[in-house]
Amino acid sequence: MGLTMWRLTVLFLFGATSTLCAAVLLASTFRPARASDIAFGEYLSSECVTCHRKDGQDKGIPSIVGWPTDQFIVVIQSYKAKERPNQIMQTIAARLSDEELAALAAYYASLKSN
Repeated sequence: MGLTMWRLTVLFLFGATSTLCAAVLLASTFRPARASDIAFGEYLSSECVTCHRKDGQDKGIPSIVGWPTDQFIVVIQSYKAKERPNQIMQTIAARLSDEELAALAAYYASLKSN
C-alpha cells in the first residue's frame, strides 16, 4: 500500500479529527532516519522495552518492531492527544519531544522480528 493510501486508511479508520490530521501531516515532514537517530532511539527505548518485546513477539502487548516511521509517529501522537485510550501510553507519549519521537520511530522501523 502506498504511503498516501496508508494515510487515507488511517484517517478513515480512526476518524479525521484535527489532532490526528495534524499528526499525519507532522509525520510526513520528518526527514529520513540517520544512524545517529537510530542510536538515540535505541537509547530512548529502555522504557518501551519494559512492556514491548524487542524480538517482535506479541505476548499480550502489541509488537512495535518494524513499524513504518510514519505509522509509529501517528499512533504515538494520537496517544499524546489522548485520542487513544491507554493511560500508560498517554503518559509516556506526553513526555516525548518531536525529536525523541522521530528517533524512536527510526529505531523501531530498523528492527526486524525474530
